[in-house]
Amino acid sequence: MENLNKKTVAILATNGFEESELKEPLNALKEAGAEVHIVSEESGNIKGWANGNWSNEYKVDKTIDEVSQENYNALMLPGGVINPDQLRRNEKAIHFVKSFFEAKKPVGAICHAPQILAEADVLRGRKITSFNSIKRDMVNAGAKWEDSEVVVDEGLVTSRNPNDLPAFNSKLIEEVYEGKHEMQMA
Repeated sequence: MENLNKKTVAILATNGFEESELKEPLNALKEAGAEVHIVSEESGNIKGWANGNWSNEYKVDKTIDEVSQENYNALMLPGGVINPDQLRRNEKAIHFVKSFFEAKKPVGAICHAPQILAEADVLRGRKITSFNSIKRDMVNAGAKWEDSEVVVDEGLVTSRNPNDLPAFNSKLIEEVYEGKHEMQMA
């Protein structure tokens, strides 16, 4: 397994994230040795969503106002329906996401999280997957969508749903370990 010592990863989320899609990558990254910060719109706690109901709270380590992509080696975006819809309306969150692509740093997005990438206009020409209900949105944003467990395109790691988490976490750790990529900006 790759050793992510000295690597720092931001998980950008807000209330309504799919709990397993934050918790499992968080634990996998930490087990691999990375320092992981939950970054959100406000300090305090954010509440997860699991099995159709509100779930556990997670402590926010940093607010969007306190961070910059320069502080991190990679970015991870959990899904859920509410979480990406909130974040895609936050200009600072979109700028934060876009800055990782500009710096050619690895980004992971699962389930509905690629909606944030569509808003950031970073999907043109990129191979991705996502939750199937947003496939058309992804295609309309210029992505080459495919129905696969995990898709990696120059540092961008995407998966469809919580069932894909083992493959997603494995590829995300690999990409964080490898670091920068020669990404093609659209």
